[in-house]
Amino acid sequence: MMLRYLGTTKNLAGCVGGLVGVGLYLVGAVGWFWPFVVVALYAAGALLAPGEKVRLVADSSVALRQSLDELEATVSASRLPASCVDTVGRIVEVLRDLLSRPSRLAADPDLQHAVVRLAGTDLPLSLETYLNLPWWFAARRAGAGEELVAQLALLEAEAHRVAERFYAAEVDRQADHTRYLRDRDA
Repeated sequence: MMLRYLGTTKNLAGCVGGLVGVGLYLVGAVGWFWPFVVVALYAAGALLAPGEKVRLVADSSVALRQSLDELEATVSASRLPASCVDTVGRIVEVLRDLLSRPSRLAADPDLQHAVVRLAGTDLPLSLETYLNLPWWFAARRAGAGEELVAQLALLEAEAHRVAERFYAAEVDRQADHTRYLRDRDA
């Protein structure tokens, strides 16, 4: 508890107040009672500083990245066709990249929801449903594999749409710079 307080905004503001008190002593503005001034300014800074933000929702990006790693390992060791394993790898790569920037992802709740849904529900559910079919049934019934291929294609397209939204600002910035360079040469 005490160690966590050391990095808070309240403690940092209190330390700044205390340093102001020491500075006042060094310039001669306060006399023998300078320790009381330092303590009072620390207390004032700590009391006036805003409190830490409450975080009730856990950061799920770390857990999702771990589950994607496990999912990829399971898929590569399973009876899925090689094309499906490659598609899963591409989807996981996109999702992993998006999840590696949790603060930026948290800034857009709709985008975060789409990534969490893709990584935590849609992709695992598609693979789990296929892999839970008996091997002999999945091999005999061509439709089972075709359904999985179709689902993975839809999930890959959605992952790329989400990535487009995620990187839209950078794409716009790059296009603006290209226009600037073309206009500069004209």
